[in-house]
Amino acid sequence: MWRSCLRLRDGGRRLLNRPAGGPCASMSPGPTIPSPARAYAPPTERKRFYQNVSITQGEGGFEINLDQRKLKTPQAKLFTVPSEALAIAVATEWDSQQDTIKYYTMHLTTLCNTSLDNPTQRNKDQLIRAAVKFLDTDTICYRVEEPETLVELQRNEWDPIIEWAEKRYGVEINSSTSIMGPSIPAKTREVLISHLASYNTWALQGIEFVAAQLKSLVLTLGLIDLHLTVEQAVLLSRLEEEYQIQKWGNIEWAHDYELQELRARTAAGTLFIHLCSESTTVKHKLLNE
Repeated sequence: MWRSCLRLRDGGRRLLNRPAGGPCASMSPGPTIPSPARAYAPPTERKRFYQNVSITQGEGGFEINLDQRKLKTPQAKLFTVPSEALAIAVATEWDSQQDTIKYYTMHLTTLCNTSLDNPTQRNKDQLIRAAVKFLDTDTICYRVEEPETLVELQRNEWDPIIEWAEKRYGVEINSSTSIMGPSIPAKTREVLISHLASYNTWALQGIEFVAAQLKSLVLTLGLIDLHLTVEQAVLLSRLEEEYQIQKWGNIEWAHDYELQELRARTAAGTLFIHLCSESTTVKHKLLNE
């Protein structure tokens, strides 16, 4: 019954087709997501003060222009991103604002701000270890003992994801019904630390951001590898909640709003990771086709 309602692994559309949203705001923005790495408070809305948005390439990378003004970070640094594709995505966030600038909808901008200002002053090694730490409380590794219908749902939906991750990375990932959580072998941590070391610090900021949304490093890795779509990863992260909604009913509009917000943040964070891992410039020929 629940399995038919929540069948998640259907071939669906890939992650970049999911609704965009993005990791937070800028110009003086900060994050709206409860992540321990975040230091900026969500800024208030303000009236749109610019007409045109453009990008230019400077010495340090690609810059965002609001009319004739250069976009700055909350710490007043020049807002410069490493790739043209990411600059286009951020410029689109700013250009899509209507009469009021809603910073809390500009997730890509806020992730860039966090990467540029590094408010928590963490280096690459610290970012990697922060991401791997999500294994200790990974959503899909915590299992219930009852009711049987939920036990079966978790087994049917989460076990294949764990099996995929174990095969993909050559590691062992355990699940547990204990409040103490699963026992994660030291070798598993070492392998995943080595894997994450292949990403730059910008992408690592995005990885931690997505893991914080899904409360799962395993689901985050599934997204990055295109094994899961954003919609699938979000539903898998909310499996028990969706089960309870199916059983007891939905709180009108509240659950739907929360689900859409989580999808938007997860989609933006995933897009950010990929754009930070792409080559510096976009092939204009492809843009014109």
